Amino acid sequence: MSHALPRHTLIAQSKALEAAGMSITLVTRVPAPLKSIADQVIRSASSVPANLAEGHGRSGRDRMYHWRIAYASAKEVDSHLRLLAQAGAIDKTRTHTALGLFDEVRAMTWRLLHP
Repeated sequence: MSHALPRHTLIAQSKALEAAGMSITLVTRVPAPLKSIADQVIRSASSVPANLAEGHGRSGRDRMYHWRIAYASAKEVDSHLRLLAQAGAIDKTRTHTALGLFDEVRAMTWRLLHP
């Protein structure tokens, strides 16, 4: 018996999980004055794959609602990561990689919303 995860997830969701994991790792050691922004990164980054998954399990307007939230959360995490990188609180090279992944997620999500 295989213990592999099922392969019935959206590619966008898989990419979002990768981006969220990378983002969460980036902000775990942010200095105290910026901790509230780091906490928001964790919330918004984890919202992206969660809403993609929930939308995938829904239909009609309900599906689109969750995918719109995923898209908006990906935009939000982008802004917070850029701010933390500009403040010197997180590694800029790794931030650039995470931002690239979220950009791909947004592109895929856009296509889900606009077939």
